[in-house]
Amino acid sequence: MSDLLSSPVRTLQGDPTTLGELTGGRPALVVNVASKCGLTPQYTQLEALQQEYADRGFTVVGVPCNQFAGQEPGTAAEIEEFCSATYGVTFPMTDKLYVNGPDADPLYRALTAVPDATGEAGPVAWNFEKFLLSASGEVVGRFRPQTQPDSPEVRTAIEAQLTV
Repeated sequence: MSDLLSSPVRTLQGDPTTLGELTGGRPALVVNVASKCGLTPQYTQLEALQQEYADRGFTVVGVPCNQFAGQEPGTAAEIEEFCSATYGVTFPMTDKLYVNGPDADPLYRALTAVPDATGEAGPVAWNFEKFLLSASGEVVGRFRPQTQPDSPEVRTAIEAQLTV
């Protein structure tokens, strides 16, 4: 099992947990999210993936982040209300984390060490960067923010994890 799954995080409600407890030992798409971004409509596709694949042992995990142009300024309660009321989000979400820089959460230090399909590792480019984890917590895919959650490459990668 990967050290990623033992990464301590807090839920959006402030409860201490681990990434493994949030994923329930299932493959997961970990996504840094923001409420006031041009890419925020990706919440619709993320929730659709959650609904489509949850019964097959998959989950999305949202990670609010305010590092990109201050596009997630709200409190935890405001983020939860926005996600629920606007997009019907049912997948687990963490408290706000830093994803880049010297204050980056250890979870994201580990995630950003993994290269994307072009071989490029390093900092998260913007809101809605996606990391696909296997059930054992290995990063098996990294998708940049402009890649839509329901794109063929993301779906194919998720499906491959569900058949393992």
